[in-house]
Amino acid sequence: MFAKLTSARSVLAAAGLALATLIGAVAPAPASAAIPYLQLNASEPKYAAIVIDANSGEVLYDKRADSPRYPASVTKVMTLYLTFEALGEGRMKLTDRVVMSPRAAAQAPTKIGLRPGDSMSVDEAIKAMTVKSANDVAVAMAERLAGSESRFAALMTLRGQELGMRNTRFVNASGLPDSRQISTARDLAILSRAVMRDFPQYYSYFSVRGFTFRGNYIKGHNRLLDNMEGFDGLKTGYTNASGFNLAGSAVRDGRRLIAVVLGGPSTAWRDNNMEDLLLTGFDVMKRRSRGERTTIAANIYEDEPSGPIDRPSVEQGDGDQAGLKIVLTENPHNPGPMKVSPTLRAAQAKPAKKPQGEWAVQVGAFKSKSLANEQLKLVRGRFAKVVADAEAAVEGAGGTFRAQFQGLTADAARGACSTLKAKRVPCMVLSPR
Repeated sequence: MFAKLTSARSVLAAAGLALATLIGAVAPAPASAAIPYLQLNASEPKYAAIVIDANSGEVLYDKRADSPRYPASVTKVMTLYLTFEALGEGRMKLTDRVVMSPRAAAQAPTKIGLRPGDSMSVDEAIKAMTVKSANDVAVAMAERLAGSESRFAALMTLRGQELGMRNTRFVNASGLPDSRQISTARDLAILSRAVMRDFPQYYSYFSVRGFTFRGNYIKGHNRLLDNMEGFDGLKTGYTNASGFNLAGSAVRDGRRLIAVVLGGPSTAWRDNNMEDLLLTGFDVMKRRSRGERTTIAANIYEDEPSGPIDRPSVEQGDGDQAGLKIVLTENPHNPGPMKVSPTLRAAQAKPAKKPQGEWAVQVGAFKSKSLANEQLKLVRGRFAKVVADAEAAVEGAGGTFRAQFQGLTADAARGACSTLKAKRVPCMVLSPR
């Protein structure tokens, strides 16, 4: 699917390592005290997202895709990229050992927990990073490849620039909190595409759901590997400052899409949003193949959370989320009982009109039937005249429930959708199948 890069990587790697060594030697060591986070615009939500076609690189959807965000443990995709690069160039083998230094062993959770001087194979180290998101192993691998984490981080940034990650700076290999470590949804999508394009022989590591290490089974954090058909990677991430992040990819009908979701308020919200983006993306691709002109933005219902979010007071790794409590002052999924006016109640009591046509207007795609019905009620309540001649219906497919007004003529459907869009209500016109 992807053309293999033919650049002289050995020369670039050597030059990059030399420059990284120089940068690492002069870069100041991070202070032991807590580093204040980059002050992002308080009025801007943390949420950012992007969807791209993995084959062509075309951006199918983006939301604040170039706004600076904390990547958290999605950082490890770059650590793994450089690991795969060393394997591909023969500088390291899967059976080689990665030794845990005192500094690596002292990293905050999540971690494997090896003592200083102990070691694991490169194969085990890769699984520890993809499955466990082990911060201690990421640092140990950085030291194994570049001599020190600071030199490795400089090499990460250089390689990212080479790949086209223009707004990313790495200062550690794990993604643990540091205000200087910044990326964007677009850059992380570029990285995700690069790792599967350049090292397809190692991409399957991102699909590993769990592995046994020294008699203990370690289960991963990426729940979509079990819950979404065709989903096969890549990496989760979480800190208090970043929110819940995920770089993901899935394949349907021979097409592969890549999506990045940053700043989610919970694992469930992040995972649902990722699945919605990918499923809608596949639906749009299918409709485009039939000649329809449509976009993801016109088909997905964006339900960004609002209000303060109550998170643990201590920075945590991907796996340490027990007891996490999310409190939203405004819940977009629970607007309360809808007041029905006498006029609307009377209209609802009348016998249903016979459908006038076979066209439809879709006003959103949701994770549950109840949310789809709720959207239909809200649109009907606000735009009764616009959809008066339509029949409200919910179409379920692939775990997604689509809210539609059916039984319209072509002109009526186009006119209704045009009016809704003018009122900032996302919609799309559906032709007869």
